[in-house]
Amino acid sequence: MHPWHGRSGAMILAADRILLQPGDPEPVELVNADSRHPLVIVCEHAGRAVPAALAGLGLRPADMDKHVAYDIGAASVARKLAAAFGAPLVMQRYSRLVIDCNRPDDARDLIPEVSDGITVPGNCGLGPQDRCRRIAEIFLPYREALDRILDAAPRRIAIAIHSFTPVLAGISRPWDIGFLFRKDVATSHALARALSRRRPDLQVGMNQPYAIDDMSDWFVPQHGERRNLPHSLIEIRNDHLLTEEGCDRWAGLLAACLGELIEDHLS
Repeated sequence: MHPWHGRSGAMILAADRILLQPGDPEPVELVNADSRHPLVIVCEHAGRAVPAALAGLGLRPADMDKHVAYDIGAASVARKLAAAFGAPLVMQRYSRLVIDCNRPDDARDLIPEVSDGITVPGNCGLGPQDRCRRIAEIFLPYREALDRILDAAPRRIAIAIHSFTPVLAGISRPWDIGFLFRKDVATSHALARALSRRRPDLQVGMNQPYAIDDMSDWFVPQHGERRNLPHSLIEIRNDHLLTEEGCDRWAGLLAACLGELIEDHLS
């Protein structure tokens, strides 16, 4: 595999595996990989796997059930959307505590030592070589897979599905859903309008519960803006996604909004 120069300036060679061993899941799951649908769906925080060599990162098993480890319900919503459209879906199987694939390679929290007050022992004092192994074997294959999917057909829109916790650091986050964007204002606002027409009771946040920036985000700057591809990062409050029925409802709502956007604005 060719060398890759990260934004930090480091050259990383994804060659023989050292971190991931037989029995560890592949980092990327592709759904409808051969689809030429104009919509591409992304779910960076779908999984909560940890390579066996990392011994659970030194965390209690119960910690891996929390929002710090993955986006609760996001994978289910993303799968249902992919099924509804027959669209390609790219998902990351490893926990964001192993490495966060929606971060630049030089981000402070790419491999967090502490997340929402929980110390991650397996990430503390991590040396450059161990950091590069996680980038080369998990981060880089995921991003290359997404680039291949985006290049494989004329794509008209890409969306990333995430979920967020109702309370973070003691601060309430009241929005039912947030649409995150930066330069591409039109796509997120069109989706928000379509959603509000269907469910005027929902509290919709624009650039909530956080805003996009180059230091802490990758999907929007690199896969959306760099390609000049219409896009939105969609955050659903995770108490709506605790059951499959809840995931069904939200996937249905988003499918209706995306279908309208594709037909009215992107066809």
